[in-house]
Amino acid sequence: MEVVTEAKSWLGTPYRHQASLKHVGCDCLGLLRGVWREVKGDEPELAPPYAPRWSDATKNDLLLEMAERNFCRKSQGAEIEVGDILLFKYRQNLPTRHVAIAISSDEFIHAYAGRGVVVNSFSAWWQRHMAGHFSWHYAAKS
Repeated sequence: MEVVTEAKSWLGTPYRHQASLKHVGCDCLGLLRGVWREVKGDEPELAPPYAPRWSDATKNDLLLEMAERNFCRKSQGAEIEVGDILLFKYRQNLPTRHVAIAISSDEFIHAYAGRGVVVNSFSAWWQRHMAGHFSWHYAAKS
């Protein structure tokens, strides 16, 4: 799948808050934005400014709102498929603060501080913190 191939090409990119440049720096949203640009073309909207701290307790759930505008939300019990976009909340009472891309039924790729773009297993901890997942049906870039 083109999404997964592109996401894997970002492995090793260092973490940089609000950045989105392969091999230069990105955060979790920057990884998703970069993959979007490669498989779909221009980004549909600019990312708003956001705090680097996952514990930011703002009431707005900007990441979830952006996902709902630009992707197709899957039902809560739906299987996670390769290429799906995964959203996470680090605490139940906080807004969504992390995004990843499924690369298999039990692994995902994401970016986070101190590690950059890496692959993680979809452990019980991540499963408990998942806020939703989305599919994207993209047309090949022209």
